[in-house]
Amino acid sequence: MHGTTLTLPEFARRILLCNDWKVNRLGQTMASEIAEIPAIFNSLLSDDSLFIQVRDILVLKKIHTVLILARGTSDNAAHFLKYLIETQLGLPCGLTSPSSVTIYNATLHFEGTLVVAISQSGRSPDLVRFASAASSSGATVISITNDPESPLALLADHHLALNAGPELAVAATKSYAAQLMVCYLLVASWMQKIVAKELIVDQAQILVDRADLVSFAVQQCDRGSEIVVLGRGFAYPNAREAALKIQETNKISVQGLSTADYLHGPISALTPSTQVFILAPSHMPKGSINEALMKLRKNGAQVFWIGNGGTPEKNDIVIPGSDCDDEITSSIVDAISLQRFSLEFAVKSGLDPDAPLGLSKVTLTH
Repeated sequence: MHGTTLTLPEFARRILLCNDWKVNRLGQTMASEIAEIPAIFNSLLSDDSLFIQVRDILVLKKIHTVLILARGTSDNAAHFLKYLIETQLGLPCGLTSPSSVTIYNATLHFEGTLVVAISQSGRSPDLVRFASAASSSGATVISITNDPESPLALLADHHLALNAGPELAVAATKSYAAQLMVCYLLVASWMQKIVAKELIVDQAQILVDRADLVSFAVQQCDRGSEIVVLGRGFAYPNAREAALKIQETNKISVQGLSTADYLHGPISALTPSTQVFILAPSHMPKGSINEALMKLRKNGAQVFWIGNGGTPEKNDIVIPGSDCDDEITSSIVDAISLQRFSLEFAVKSGLDPDAPLGLSKVTLTH
């Protein structure tokens, strides 16, 4: 019998058919929630009245410092908001330490400070307690949650709803994408920036419709070899989130780091069998990851790209992303690609990404 050589499109088509059959049994909920993301984006982009209202209040309050309160996946969205505030507004911005209040009972002095609390459920006790203490100490508190009746939403001065609807899969997908979008719209409104609404929704729909875009990478990735996910700037939060999603859904340890931090030590563990995923959104600054890329190639690591802003070579594997107007919005939409990879990779391994063992949807930390 003579072998048949499949073209890459035909190979991807057959893998997709196989994966679609499996997703009917594994990851069906996660897949359906990823598919909702374009509609959620459209909903958030269609009504900017609340963002304008919050913008006017922030100007009147004369905010000089911003702190962001979050845990888990929401903490990755917090890093995205931190980059937005520092690069677009030039304000000092940091991440809170909830244990300073919940464990150490610190007295806060937050006059002139904006605290943005990000949480899918809005119910984690440590976040609620810290936000309450911040409010009592003079801070203006904005909450971003998926439940307008949650404790975090009710205690805040202003609440921005994710409008993502119930999220049933344990691994957050549509709520994370919505958090990125709300953070972007908050800062865009503060800047009075015009947003390319239709382009963002259209690009998100393309990535949702083309689930086959991740199939080849899924087949080439080996769960038995080390996986490292890297990103810099606006891609860094997605690198952290991609690593978290792969860990949650595939029960393996994955590092998610900035390319700069990776060079400051962890790269010493790099071997030719290491699989390095680089988050590369369209319009990412040229040369921002050149040093890391040169060292990765020198050590013979297998390079995977997520996004359209990379510089792939012959043996690299590319998971296409979006082509939005800028790096920021491309990063938001590219979250779909990393989520779809995590889903398909788990299904390939016979795991159910909807309900990973040892995890629950809401983690109530104190």
